[in-house]
Amino acid sequence: HFYKRMKINEKTLVSYCVSNTPCDREGWLVKRGEVNKAFQRRWCVLRGNLLFYSERQGDREPLGVIILEGCTVELAEEETEVYAFKIVFHGDGKSSGRVYTLGTQTMEDLEAWMKLVACASYDYMKLMVVELQQQLAELEERERLGAVAEVAVGGPRVPPRNRANPFNSGGRERQGRSWGELHKQFGQEIIKDREEWGVNKDRGATVHMEEDNLLVVL
Repeated sequence: HFYKRMKINEKTLVSYCVSNTPCDREGWLVKRGEVNKAFQRRWCVLRGNLLFYSERQGDREPLGVIILEGCTVELAEEETEVYAFKIVFHGDGKSSGRVYTLGTQTMEDLEAWMKLVACASYDYMKLMVVELQQQLAELEERERLGAVAEVAVGGPRVPPRNRANPFNSGGRERQGRSWGELHKQFGQEIIKDREEWGVNKDRGATVHMEEDNLLVVL
């Protein structure tokens, strides 16, 4: 298939496989051979869209590499020995396809490998970039329409700069008045109250001291 027709520099691949740069995932998997149909234990390293597999961990050269382009990742439900998944390369009419079957010992490990392998292809990354670009364009369009709507209604209302204390009942009336005006107002109120008290006093009884006697005049 297509990966056989690609011109790949083997030395570059080997150098990339054993490089010290962090990989996406590595660990032991069992792989069903193309000739020997029994599962064989292989150390697998996933780097980008390349899945390397070796006979032992730390080998300086891998046994092979699977280029994760133009393939699908499927659950291998027919396998009962291990938790397995398949990497399926479909034929294009000129060449036959191929299926790689890989297995793990736990369901958690299976799910982790399947998610990473399914997202490793360059085609998948291109789809994700296109989707993110569409989401960004939608957000920018919403912001533009919102700005146009604000301009159409005269823009957002500006809150008043001077605000009265809601706990002060006379805050609105006193706001912005000078000390002299307040002094005059309250002075007039005090004089008025004093005059009213004097009138009421004349109408009622008076109490005063005369020598040592307390006199009440009605």
